[in-house]
This record gives sequence, C-alpha cells and structure tokens, in this order.
Amino acid sequence: MLVPCSVPPLTEAAARRALLCFVAARRCYGSRAAAELDIQELRPRVTYRYRLETFSESRLSEWAFEPFTKPGASRPPGDIPPDLWDVEVGVPPLFQGQTRRCRVPCSALVRECHRCHGRGRSQCGACHGAGRARCVTCRGSRRRLKQQKRCQLCSGTGRSRCRTCSGRGSKTCTTCQGEKKLRHFRQLVITWRNNVFEFVSEHHLNFPGLLLSKVSGENIFQDENVVVCPIIDFPEPAISRASRRAIAEHSAAFASSSRILRQRQTVERIPITEVHYQYLGKPYLYYIYGLENKVYALDYPERCCCGCTIL
Repeated sequence: MLVPCSVPPLTEAAARRALLCFVAARRCYGSRAAAELDIQELRPRVTYRYRLETFSESRLSEWAFEPFTKPGASRPPGDIPPDLWDVEVGVPPLFQGQTRRCRVPCSALVRECHRCHGRGRSQCGACHGAGRARCVTCRGSRRRLKQQKRCQLCSGTGRSRCRTCSGRGSKTCTTCQGEKKLRHFRQLVITWRNNVFEFVSEHHLNFPGLLLSKVSGENIFQDENVVVCPIIDFPEPAISRASRRAIAEHSAAFASSSRILRQRQTVERIPITEVHYQYLGKPYLYYIYGLENKVYALDYPERCCCGCTIL
C-alpha cells in the first residue's frame, strides 16, 4: 500500500536558504548572487528509488588445530559430525552483515604435532641447535674491540651460550606449545550478508543521477517477508520492472549457494525542485533534491576557478 505524500512543497524562502548554504560551503562561490537573485518559478519534480535487501546466510568449513591439552577430548569412535546446516547457531540482527566461527561437534582428531614430530621442542633458529652462538660482546673476535684483551664473556672462544634457547639448542615448539600433540577439528565459518539491489527511476532532467544515491527520500512503500513478491502496477512502471528483476537476480544468485533468511523491499519518493531565477537580467537554473535540500547548481553566475574567494 502506498503512503500519501507528507513532504510539503518547497517555498521560495527555503529555496534561497538552501542555495546560501550551498554557496557558503564553497570557497570560489560568491554569496551576493544567492542573496539578490530573483526567483521566477519553482517546478516540483519527483523520482523514485527502489531498494531490495536480501539477508542471506552461507556456511563452509575449514580445518583448524590447537595444542592438545585434555586427554579424552577427541572424537569417540563411531560419532559422525553433523551436517554444516544442522549446527545450531544464533542469527544476528536482521539485515546486518556478520561473520562467525565455531567448532563442528564430533569432528576433533588428535594427531602428532607436524612441526616438532611429537618431540614438543624444535631446533633453535639462532644457534641452529648448537646451544652456543657468536659472542655478542666481541662479535666472535675473541678480544674486546677497543682494549684488545681477551673477552671475558666468552673466555676468548668467540662463542657464548645462546640467549634465545639458554644453551639448550632447542625451544618449546610454538605450534603445540610443548604438548607434542595437536587437536585438529572442523571449524564452521558462517557469513551473514545483506545484499542490496538499488534502482533510481529516470527523471529526464539535466541533473546527475548519481547524486540521488547520496540523499534520502520519503518512504512510501515497504514490504518485508521471508521472500517478497514483485511489486505490481506501481504508478511508475519502471519500479515494477525493477522489482521483478531484482527478486529474480537475488533468487538466482543466493538461493543455490546460501539460504535466504529475510527480504525487504522499499520505495522512496525523492523530491526534486527546479528553481528558475534571474540575476542581472540573465536566466539561470539550479536544482534542490532530497529531504536534505541538497543543491546542484551547474551555472551559478558568481564563481571563479582560481581558488580565490569572491566577495
């Protein structure tokens, strides 16, 4: 059901205020023309924006591992992991994207650590397992560089105990953290996405349509359901066609690879006003669009392009 228009028509005073705000935000636009121009006519126009939001959920699994610290926590023999879609996970707020990870029940397997081969320790990279490395004081020269005396730290050998492994030649394995085993498990990755289709009807004005995507309009129609139906017999036929196309595209794109949880389609009425005015005897035109009363003035009469301010 369409909602009747509740946005009042733009007045001359509001049109002038909008232009003054537009000029004040631009360094090379003078304010005199905006204050003194003679508004001849206000021509209200309207265009529509259709938006379809499809809130979908997709699932995939990936293998992950962690140090095995609890004996008996692996999968009991005979237990079968559930299907990915059978894992119960709470749904986040509708139409808000999110990614969440959780373990798939009954998918854990315990294996020997692949990095240290079950030893719990790995070779020290600083001394390559020798336990001793080049002396940091004499830098391997066996003598102090300035005094030419035997280095006391390494007793003149040029090598001292490795500081990284404390002379042991190995370190605790960073993968299994010394536990020697790893618990491998399937990790469920759930992605909720809000997929948006947007269409703005033609307005047939000398006006960049891209600007309309940056402003808000008056919401005159909203429909929300698990799956919405195409809009039929909208006063602007292009909106009905866009609704059919959007629903078909989203169904083809998401129904096979994910689950559609909810859909919402809206239609907004975006007001556009042509402001015809005269300044110093010459005719000009600017547009006011959106509920924010944004201004597009391509041929504003008092401006320069050299970076200076016109008074």
